Amino acid sequence: MKDNGAKRHEVIVVGGGQAGLAIGYFLAEQGRDFMILEAAAEPAAAWRERWDSLKLFTPARYNALPGRAFPGNPDTYPGRDDVVAYLTDYARDFDLPVELGSRVRAIRRAEDGYLVELDDRAYQADQVVVATGPFQIPFVPAIADQLGDEVLQMHSTTYRSPHSVPEGRVLVVGGGNTGFQIAEELAASREVHLSIGSRQTPLPQRILGRDLFWYLEASGLIRKTTESRIGRRLSGRDTLIGSTPRGLRRKHGVVLHGRAVSAASSTVRFGDGTELEVDGVVWATGFTVDHSFIDAPIFDNAGRLVHRRGVTESPGLYFLGLTWQHTRGSALLGWVKDDAEHIANKIETFSTTAPAEPRAPERVA
Repeated sequence: MKDNGAKRHEVIVVGGGQAGLAIGYFLAEQGRDFMILEAAAEPAAAWRERWDSLKLFTPARYNALPGRAFPGNPDTYPGRDDVVAYLTDYARDFDLPVELGSRVRAIRRAEDGYLVELDDRAYQADQVVVATGPFQIPFVPAIADQLGDEVLQMHSTTYRSPHSVPEGRVLVVGGGNTGFQIAEELAASREVHLSIGSRQTPLPQRILGRDLFWYLEASGLIRKTTESRIGRRLSGRDTLIGSTPRGLRRKHGVVLHGRAVSAASSTVRFGDGTELEVDGVVWATGFTVDHSFIDAPIFDNAGRLVHRRGVTESPGLYFLGLTWQHTRGSALLGWVKDDAEHIANKIETFSTTAPAEPRAPERVA
């Protein structure tokens, strides 16, 4: 698609989720001419795809985007629908220019900025912020193809409630917070097994009457950067909050297994050689990130994005909302505003003839 006649904006933001709305707030404060392009037909699409009973592991007081507190009791844990309502109201009340149903197919370098291509139109922009976040493409391991048609399979994005899965024996695959929450819910009505490929560090939800995130904020740990010693140690790990394998087994009767390594018909085999006949499988195996639609010199030889706190070597091209983009909170609802403000400041001082100061880029898998 050529750029002839393409409408021009100072800034195009790709993605209308929490990261896109956070940067939109700061761009509006600056008086920028900008547009937020959201692929989905409804606001807060990533949250709408989560299961009905989902609860955040961060209290309401820590879930605010810039300029607006999260409503309700600050010490309660909001549910999925609370987050959807908050993000929807946020975009509306701040009158952010979000175009729904606008999937970006390509971002290309142009002589004077970038060409952002959609199916039926294109925009030109001086600067572009890719705010598509870490939850893009549901990941399902290859062994799913080895299961027979008699086994109902679904990724956690399509799981809604226990009614989503068949009666009988259900295997949840994935030892993160999502896998534990879904396994616990299902265990109230059926036989549930949980396959944990790699152990995550369990942390209690509350300590001495205070929420875990109070301590993370008070100690500054939540804001330790990827360049700090502790940040380098933690950035490749994840944490299990408010759950433990022992508690899931003792309190809810969930049977624990190691990594699922192969399958045949309705049988799943684990790393220790044991096998399990299943009626259904929920793949709580996370997501992959897709940046293949971006045509710009921002990737290393292995195809990994190269940036420093979301700022790339391609002038005027930024990323926002990545996991551990800068700190543990970079992809979390209540802390994405820190990186958003940083990127907004970069946008404000941007010049095509005077690129940002030299920097040592970091690599994100």
